[in-house]
Amino acid sequence: MQLRNSSSRYGWVSIFLHWGVALAVFGLFAMGLWMVGLDYYDTWRKDAPDLHKSIGLTLMAVMLLRVVWRFISPPPPTLSSYSRMTRLGSKLGHGFLYVSLFAVMIAGYLISTADGVGIPVFGLFEIPALVSGLPDQADNAGAIHFYLAWVLVIFSGLHALAALKHHFIDRDVTLTRMFGRKA
Repeated sequence: MQLRNSSSRYGWVSIFLHWGVALAVFGLFAMGLWMVGLDYYDTWRKDAPDLHKSIGLTLMAVMLLRVVWRFISPPPPTLSSYSRMTRLGSKLGHGFLYVSLFAVMIAGYLISTADGVGIPVFGLFEIPALVSGLPDQADNAGAIHFYLAWVLVIFSGLHALAALKHHFIDRDVTLTRMFGRKA
């Protein structure tokens, strides 16, 4: 399989980034739901949020890499069989996924740095608190993080359903290209 994207399919870097981000998003979402139900005496009460933050910050770095990679190796063009509305919907949908994912991660960062303390990443290094002390920073960012995470996961599910629709109903190569197969 090829490293870079071509006009007919995605390369392995894009495929790895796509599916890795999807796995991380759904994993972090599940972990977040699990964490809010932890009892005060649960041994994971401190470790789970630290792990969630570390994975989230790693995801932020991966997403920045993904944006750079889109410029280095642009994705294949949309299929010529798509209607104008489908093309527009695809562009807007992908844009919304990117923007909402970055917004969720920025809100998470603002929750964690509200007290002016940096965020340790897997105990290896620390991301400094560049923004802190805003009025109700943790509460406002927490609400945004929570609700936008739900929006992101629901919209990601719709994105997956659209890919399945293209594959099974339209019988086009939209989904197979994301697995590295030639159109």
